[in-house]
Amino acid sequence: MIANVKEMLLQAKEGGYAVGAFNTVNLETTRAIVEAAKELRSPVIVQMTEKTFDYAGGRAIFNLVKNIAEFYASDIPIGIHLDHGKSFEVVERAIDIGFTSVMYDGSRKEYPDNLMMTKKIVELAHARGIVVQAELGNVPYLGEMQMETIEWDRYMTNPDQAKQFVEETGLDTLAVAIGNAHGFFRERNEPDYARLSAVASFVDVPLVLHGASDWNNGRVGEVVKRGISCFNVDTATRIAFIGGLREALVSEEETDVRKVLGNAKEHVKEAVKNKITAFGSAGRI
Repeated sequence: MIANVKEMLLQAKEGGYAVGAFNTVNLETTRAIVEAAKELRSPVIVQMTEKTFDYAGGRAIFNLVKNIAEFYASDIPIGIHLDHGKSFEVVERAIDIGFTSVMYDGSRKEYPDNLMMTKKIVELAHARGIVVQAELGNVPYLGEMQMETIEWDRYMTNPDQAKQFVEETGLDTLAVAIGNAHGFFRERNEPDYARLSAVASFVDVPLVLHGASDWNNGRVGEVVKRGISCFNVDTATRIAFIGGLREALVSEEETDVRKVLGNAKEHVKEAVKNKITAFGSAGRI
């Protein structure tokens, strides 16, 4: 069933666990995410990016996820979310398609510009009952900057600024930067746990962590204890999918596309189940 993302994350915050928000690009990944959540009785978020809109068609992929959630997991809370909307136009497009939760990512902008645009998007979305996530601080990507020279203090979330940002924008969830990084960018040696605790003490909205696909259970448990209610996962499921494809394609005689893609789906499902277990959301339904 389609669930309200804000309510889902507030329950996680209260319950001391985190919900996984997993990116999808196709049928197989979507089914893997939903089946994993159903088997483990866990709430889950399925999310898409602008690039996935371009690849699969925005309405096509949205309705694929919606139909699978409604018809194959009617007893599991499933949020559908736009991940990393980089402009007002992209967020507005997602809202028009039917998304009930959107992220505006103005983290690469100067603070006043991020604040202004986030506030504008919150006004648009809340008028339609739609949940808004925004990001403060900078979670780097490979290719954006040199890993060897990054000054982490410049890129991490400022707790005082976070308080002002949440109060002035009225957003629903906040993505934070504590030394985490997207994809294969090398993270800070140790997450800034004290900074996370400070942010959590200054704001009352659920906190989201991006770029934590490769985090082990020790780090996961520590940041959940300090206020993280949601983890975004993309790289881990991509790697699982490609690994499943390679395994299935070893045999030159295999010509059944369903078997090849089905093997990739099973690999993704296993990866998602591992994450759900680590986040502590299994058995919460």
